[in-house]
Amino acid sequence: MRWLIKSAQIVDPGGKHHGKKRDLLIEDGVITSIKTSIQDEDTQSIVLKNLHLSPGWIDAKANFRDPGDEDKEGLINGLDAAASGGFTHVVLMPGTNPVIDNKGQVEYLLRRSDDHVVRALPTGNISKGGEGKQLAEFFDMHKSGAIAFTEDGPVAKGELMRRALEYSRNFGGVVCSLPQEESISNNGVMHEGVTSTMNGLKGIPEMVETIRLNRDIALLRYTGGRLHVMLISCAESVRIIKEAKKEGLNITCGVSAHHLFFNDEALSNFDANLKVHPPIRSEEDRKALIKGLKDSTIDVVCSDHKPEDVEHKKLEFELANFGIGAIEQTFAAALNHLELDLLISKLTTGPREVFNLSERHIEEGAEADLTLFDPHSEYTVDKASLMSLAWNNPYEKLKLTGTVHGIILGDRAVLR
Repeated sequence: MRWLIKSAQIVDPGGKHHGKKRDLLIEDGVITSIKTSIQDEDTQSIVLKNLHLSPGWIDAKANFRDPGDEDKEGLINGLDAAASGGFTHVVLMPGTNPVIDNKGQVEYLLRRSDDHVVRALPTGNISKGGEGKQLAEFFDMHKSGAIAFTEDGPVAKGELMRRALEYSRNFGGVVCSLPQEESISNNGVMHEGVTSTMNGLKGIPEMVETIRLNRDIALLRYTGGRLHVMLISCAESVRIIKEAKKEGLNITCGVSAHHLFFNDEALSNFDANLKVHPPIRSEEDRKALIKGLKDSTIDVVCSDHKPEDVEHKKLEFELANFGIGAIEQTFAAALNHLELDLLISKLTTGPREVFNLSERHIEEGAEADLTLFDPHSEYTVDKASLMSLAWNNPYEKLKLTGTVHGIILGDRAVLR
């Protein structure tokens, strides 16, 4: 295939064409020409009003429920939803049924997704069987294509986290944590604050996150490993990680788009679609997360996509499962509170640095890895028109700004 992208505003912080309006010629999956104007009648032309173009976005945390719970999403349908959301790569969590804890399961995900335009980036489970006792076969999974290791949840035993950080150093592996000290969470279901009190619901205090975060940083300091904190939710966590970075520790962190878009007051009507771990916190915390992105304390913005069906979400708030399924609204939700250049860097350069992926910019001779979008176009979210099967979408009927037109990766494309 040959594509000619006409008059695209390039958003590529760090790239030599950043901020310029250019035509791009793509042949056999490679960008062969970037000029002010290109005329070529033997191509499929892409001409769109207010077209913007950036390196392909990477979702740094998503779960497609495959294997085990494919009825909630499934790998291929999840990748379709990722493409609709503008992502050319997706970091897949291992918390499936069974968990991804050996090379065969890593290879299964890669084989199943091989023909899709979106590239799956599997992670391996830290412990065998997800039991939190014995390390899984890190090196075998690493050689088979796992880009990092995580429990997709809290690691209760400090000794297991220590060994994971130590062992992964042998091959430059990344250990990912989700800091939650469950022993003091008291079965909480939302942020501990005024709203939880008014709703009569058990709250999850910030120290549930910060106590475990401090433990993991202490272990990192001891082992000299590499730690990525997949999600943080509060101002104190931003402060703690900022200090750890100043100390020179090899630590990175991420935040979800819904933690930037909502605060805990949005749960006043008991919307179970906003029941997530870590919980959506106060307005002060939300603003601190945005500030942490701006000062480079926070490295990536992700979807934290966790699709659920109606049977597990349309329940009393306390009984509903945790999780949001909104990979297609990640860009627009985050753009609501971030400048465009900053957001693009947190969807491209940030994830590549975190997961040891090669740097990529829009330039001649590079593989075509592109997201096409209009940052100014408004639309109203209608679940019936979405690719994802997730029932638990909190953006339903909301008006958002930022429309994805498609993706191109190599010689494959999804264009709308």
